[in-house]
Amino acid sequence: MRNRFTGAMVAATIAAAAAVVSLSVTPIAGQAPAAQGRAGGAARGAAAPARLARIGKAPNINGIYQAINSANWNLEDHPAQDLKQFWQLGAIAAIPAGMSVLEGGGTIPYTPEGLKVREANRKGWPKTDPEAKCYMPGIPRANYMPYPFQIVQGNRDILFVYEFASANRIVHMNSKSESPVDSWMGWANGRWQGDTLIIRNDGFNEHSWFDRAGNHHSNQLVVEERFTPRGDAGAASGTGPTSLWYEATMTDPETFTKPWKISMYLYRKLEPNAQLLEFKCVEFSEELLYGDLKKK
Repeated sequence: MRNRFTGAMVAATIAAAAAVVSLSVTPIAGQAPAAQGRAGGAARGAAAPARLARIGKAPNINGIYQAINSANWNLEDHPAQDLKQFWQLGAIAAIPAGMSVLEGGGTIPYTPEGLKVREANRKGWPKTDPEAKCYMPGIPRANYMPYPFQIVQGNRDILFVYEFASANRIVHMNSKSESPVDSWMGWANGRWQGDTLIIRNDGFNEHSWFDRAGNHHSNQLVVEERFTPRGDAGAASGTGPTSLWYEATMTDPETFTKPWKISMYLYRKLEPNAQLLEFKCVEFSEELLYGDLKKK
């Protein structure tokens, strides 16, 4: 199922979706003065800052965020390497080295059958990668792709809008609702625990990947996410934190021998003119998907 926005403009999409979920939206932004900097050097697991702009009792996490790492290439440790099928591009197509974002720097605990599927995915890359086909990225991958995403927070539900493929999801706050059908982006129920937003995601189909390295899951996947504000540079101006400490725990007994967890920083864009742009990639994938059907 292609869960896709069709609006002409991202701004119009955000406004329409916000109206549907009856959000009382506060000013959005990436608009804190850049001179105040980021809290990228904050210690992992450190206590959340005392001064945070708030919406009622919850911290204000409105803003545009982006990961700065190579997790979308591979969640596990990986060296820099070339892509031989794209040798014409030279260093442009090389894979950057990256450290594991798994807790403890480990590897994904696949079952023997799950590991075989990953190796098959890798052999067929890039055609086997849902990203290459412009399909919805799924969770948690949508949060660390090399594209920004926007959090639109009000007094009730929370909207996540992603630049890649105009993907989106609504987080149903303080709800125990269930997914009516499996989908690429799943079904999200959220709650606040102190200043941490906790989201339980299920109702996924089995088609999305975690990265470009073929790491995958079944339709039994459950993802628990935790977004914790870091940095208080936006407190005085009423905007969001400078970063979010992001954690996601994956549970899927059909694919993994035990639950496993990733963590990373998501940095808020602080430019005064920060905005989410369009990347509707369907037209870029048509040759890959349907080129072999053309008449010779």
